[in-house]
Amino acid sequence: MLNPVFRRLRNEARRIAEKLPEPDFYIDFADEVEASHDFFGADPVVLRLRAYVRETVGNDFGHGIDHCEKVALDAGALAGIEGATAGIKGRALLDLIRLAQVAGLLHDIRRRSRNHAREGALFAEKLLRGYPLDCRDVESICTAIYNHEAFGEHRPCTSIKDRIVSASLYDSDKFRWGPDNFTTTVWDMVEGMNLSFAAFKNHYPDGMAYIEKIKTTFRTRAGKNYGPQFIELGLYIGSALLAYIEKEFTA
Repeated sequence: MLNPVFRRLRNEARRIAEKLPEPDFYIDFADEVEASHDFFGADPVVLRLRAYVRETVGNDFGHGIDHCEKVALDAGALAGIEGATAGIKGRALLDLIRLAQVAGLLHDIRRRSRNHAREGALFAEKLLRGYPLDCRDVESICTAIYNHEAFGEHRPCTSIKDRIVSASLYDSDKFRWGPDNFTTTVWDMVEGMNLSFAAFKNHYPDGMAYIEKIKTTFRTRAGKNYGPQFIELGLYIGSALLAYIEKEFTA
């Protein structure tokens, strides 16, 4: 359970976030976001995998099922946007959304491993053999999982499908470094790591600097256009929260 100091900070971060506007991505691409939500709640492959992930993944340092489902939903929307821009239509576009959502659900399945992107890709490859996906689709999903770390090693994308699924997963995951980071993820990580307030405050500047670096790494067209706003909103919350900490917790 989160200790009283961190609960107070989480509540303050959420209070700050409530005053901020919704990211423009969800307004400008409302139709694509809704389509991804509808698909997420109806596709048999995605529904089966969601049930598996819900049974398997715990909170896991702030990267549990809620995080995975948010990533899957936005990855599906981004894949739909990128696919349509590339001229992909009909069933082929739905297939692309499915692959992005599957990658989103599984991208942190090995979060506790030292190289969780690589280990996650290996795990997904074995798991998905039992799903009605062809081997090329599984390869696209696993490549995306392997490539979802910001500054890690990457596999080459050998097809437009690989590129879209990989880039969509990456950008959706990095959208979470915006407001979600300060309203949810940080506090789940603090709780999972049993971090002291002194250690939290000491790591704060490095954490903010890392988030700033994410701003220029987005990969899809929509991500490059809208991702920096997510990061700026997150940094605003982080800066305001730091000012609150310095005011309320400095002797």
